[in-house]
Amino acid sequence: MSGVRHTHPIVFMFLILPFGVMGGYLSVTIAYLLTQGGISVAQTAALVALGLVPHTWKFAWAPIADTTLSRKKWYVLASVLSAIGIWATGVFPARASSMAILSFVVFTSNVAVTFLGMAVESLMAYGTPENQKGRAGGWFQAGNLGGAGLGGGAGLLLARQLPAPWMAGAILGIACLACMFGLRYVPEPHSAHRAEKLTRSLANVGIDLWSVAKARAGFLALFLCVLPIGSGAAGGLWSAVANDWHASANTVAIVTGVMGGIFSAVGCLIGGWICDRMNRKAAYAVYGVLQAICAVTMAAAPRTESMYIVFTSLYALITGLTYAGFTAFVLEAMGLGAAATKYNVFASLSNTPIYYMTRIDGWAHVRWGPAGMLHAEAAFGLLGLLAFIGVVKALPKRAAAPMAVGATD
Repeated sequence: MSGVRHTHPIVFMFLILPFGVMGGYLSVTIAYLLTQGGISVAQTAALVALGLVPHTWKFAWAPIADTTLSRKKWYVLASVLSAIGIWATGVFPARASSMAILSFVVFTSNVAVTFLGMAVESLMAYGTPENQKGRAGGWFQAGNLGGAGLGGGAGLLLARQLPAPWMAGAILGIACLACMFGLRYVPEPHSAHRAEKLTRSLANVGIDLWSVAKARAGFLALFLCVLPIGSGAAGGLWSAVANDWHASANTVAIVTGVMGGIFSAVGCLIGGWICDRMNRKAAYAVYGVLQAICAVTMAAAPRTESMYIVFTSLYALITGLTYAGFTAFVLEAMGLGAAATKYNVFASLSNTPIYYMTRIDGWAHVRWGPAGMLHAEAAFGLLGLLAFIGVVKALPKRAAAPMAVGATD
C-alpha cells in the first residue's frame, strides 16, 4: 500500500451520513406518521423492509461502481438523487391510499443511495491501514447510525412542527447534500482491476471476489453475514411499537432519533476500538449476544415510557457495537481491489437477516405482542450464534487468500 495517502476516519463519518439519514427518516419519521394515520404495524414493517430490499441485492450492480465512473463522481450523482428521494418520501400523506406510491419512492431512492454507500466504502478500503480497520469501521458506522438518528429524530420533530411534512424531507435532503464537501479530504485511488475494456474490468472483479470467497477467513465472514446475529432489526420498529410502552411522540423522536443516534455512534466508536484489539469476528459475535440479552431484558421489564427510554437507548448502543464489528471484519477479509463489489457482497448478505428479522419481528408482534417480538429476535440471534460456532469448528483451516487483484496499489 505504499504511495497511498491515508484519510482520517472521521471523514468517512460525514460522507456516509446521507446513507443513514435516509434509513432513519423512513424507519422513524415515516413509520410513526403511518401508524398514527391508522396503518398497521405489520404494513409499516413491510414498507420499512421494502427499503432494505435494494441493500440486499446491491451486490448485483456494485461492479458498475467498480468499473465505470470515479468514486467521487458516483458519490455526487448518488447524493443528489438520494436527497431528492428523502424529500419525495415526505411529500405524500401518511395514509393507506399513499402506500403504493410511497413504496415506489422508498424502493427507488434506496437504490440510488446504495451507490453513495459504494463510493464511500471503496474510498475507505483504500484509505485505511490494516491496524486501523476497526477504528475506520467505527467512524463509518457512527455516521451511518448517527445519520439514522438524525434522519429519524430531527425528521419527526420537523414533520410535527412545520406546516407541511415535505418541508422536513427538504431540509434533511439539503443537509445531506452538504456532506459532499467531505470529498475534498479524500484522495481518489487508482485501481489496478480497471482495464481499457469493460469486459476485462468485470472479469477482474469476478477473479478478485472469488479469491476472497474461497479463503477460509472470507468464507467465514460471508457466512456470518447471513446469520441473524446482532441484526438490530427491532430498532427499525421502535416508533411503530411506541404505543405499547405508552411513549409520546416527542419521546419517540428524541429517544429513537437524536438520542438513539448519539448512543449508537458512541457504540460504534467503542466497538471499532475493541475490534482493533481482538479477533474481529469474535467481537461481532459477542456484540450479538449482548443485543439478545438486551431484548430479553426489555421484554421482562415493565412497559412504561421510562423503560422504553432505557432499553431503546441501550439497544442503540449495542447496535453501534455490532455495526462497527461488521465493518471491521469485512474490511479485514476483503482487502483492496474491487472494493465496492466485495464490500457490497458482504453488506447485501448482512442486510438479508435485517430484512427477514424485521418481517419476523412484525409478525411476532401481531401474534404475541411486544414481548413475543423481543423474544423472537433474541431466540433467532442465539440460534445464529450456535450455527456460526458449529461451522467454525467443522471448517478445516486453509491457507490465507491469495493477494487480491489491485492489492498492491
